[in-house]
Amino acid sequence: MSIVVENISKFYGEQKALNSVSFSVKKGEIVGFLGPNGAGKSTLMKILTTYLTPDEGKAEVNGFDVLTQSKDVQKSVGYLPEHNPLYLDLYIREYLAFNADVYKVSSSRIDEVIALTGLTPESHKKISQLSKGYRQRVGLACALLHDPEVLILDEPTTGLDPNQLVEIRELIKNVGKNKTVFLSTHIMQEVEAICDRIIIINKGELVEDKSLQSLTKNEIEHQIIQVEFDIIIDEAKIEFENLINIQTKDNISWELTFESTDDMRPKVFDFAQSNNLKILQMSKKSKKLEDIFREKTN
Repeated sequence: MSIVVENISKFYGEQKALNSVSFSVKKGEIVGFLGPNGAGKSTLMKILTTYLTPDEGKAEVNGFDVLTQSKDVQKSVGYLPEHNPLYLDLYIREYLAFNADVYKVSSSRIDEVIALTGLTPESHKKISQLSKGYRQRVGLACALLHDPEVLILDEPTTGLDPNQLVEIRELIKNVGKNKTVFLSTHIMQEVEAICDRIIIINKGELVEDKSLQSLTKNEIEHQIIQVEFDIIIDEAKIEFENLINIQTKDNISWELTFESTDDMRPKVFDFAQSNNLKILQMSKKSKKLEDIFREKTN
């Protein structure tokens, strides 16, 4: 396993940032690490990169213990933190040369990561002259510089324009073919585009850990019908087989969730007809990863 987390807990005073979190990640997986702000994502990433120590539990990266073998962990991990720390007065090549010296890697690797991250057109500039998107690329180039086995990326596409997003996603996807990538993001389309697996934490606790395929397949069986009737109707009168959830604000517009693979709109139409109701509008809402995320973290 590239990453093993066993019952990790972390406290800030009386606040429990992480509560007995456990999971493992295999080599070659691209894992999306999701959760609302304050859920504990960055805290766990800092533990895996040895910037923080856990209060309870243990963690290993590439077989190295984050507490007792921190130097070995640091050598085998490429880390892009949420707030990308850069020396703004240095030129791009200067900054990467400094880090290449720290990691004891050949200077030829600098040209490789510049090309890999699309920095070539800007490589003659100082970091202070770069847009936020290009600064993210410098951080990513630095994370890749020593060709690490594991990449830990905290919000790697922050500040990128739509074209850059596509390019960086492709880069992460390609890198993930022979490395382990563990990344946090709030962009659900990004997760759907590049991740093999989803781990969701909320209030410091793990609430979901599934492959993207199995998570979305599971949710296909749950369909949502949005319907608006012409008059107010009592919720108690709405009865359907396989109906698992009902939501309304005004007793006229309804959101009905069914556990069924069949299209339930004809059933809703029959219900309206038998109760002398007119349907003003009706639609079938597809459940997206964003909906699943909200359900798991509310």
